[in-house]
Amino acid sequence: MALGPTVRVAVVASLISIIAACSGTTVAPSDRAAMMSASPTGEYLIGPGDVLQVFVWQEDELSVEVPVRPDGRISTPLVEDMVAVGKTPTQLANDIEQVLSQLIRNPEVNIIVTSFVGTAGDQVRVLGQVTNPSSIPFRERMTLMDVMIEVGGLTDFAAGNRSRIVRTSNGGSEEIRVRIDDLINRGRLDQNMVMRPGDVVIVPEAVF
Repeated sequence: MALGPTVRVAVVASLISIIAACSGTTVAPSDRAAMMSASPTGEYLIGPGDVLQVFVWQEDELSVEVPVRPDGRISTPLVEDMVAVGKTPTQLANDIEQVLSQLIRNPEVNIIVTSFVGTAGDQVRVLGQVTNPSSIPFRERMTLMDVMIEVGGLTDFAAGNRSRIVRTSNGGSEEIRVRIDDLINRGRLDQNMVMRPGDVVIVPEAVF
């Protein structure tokens, strides 16, 4: 029998606790709530970069672990290019069951998110002259310094003091100038901004 929505939510919540325990860090209740309240039912919404464990009951050859591609889709045995982004694990499991039901009798699918990234609105994206441009899951009280540590700092070609943060608010967007080089190399903590989900940090290349 397939797990219901309530059980699946419990599975994901338990997994978050296990990951935190194994890493030696504590997931604050507010952070856990943010992970679990992205949808009206309280389930996590899948985002690009997440890693999913797709389990098909009594069909080992169809059970796989797959990443969510940048285009928001996944492919599993017998199910190609299924949209995953923006769905809860329960919704995705139901969609996969519908496809598989055309090929096997009464498929029962469960989805576990084993690596969390989240949707674009739950991330801070860093572009340009940093060591590892990437999207980072947003955490409460995350600062610009936290973000720069995550991406490995500036490259030798960065114009860190000409960086900017693009922030969406009230249906529009604004650009905030930040001096990342001063923050990292001169300890200018007045430049250590508190980040918001959906922020995009852009570090331009220096002109030589």
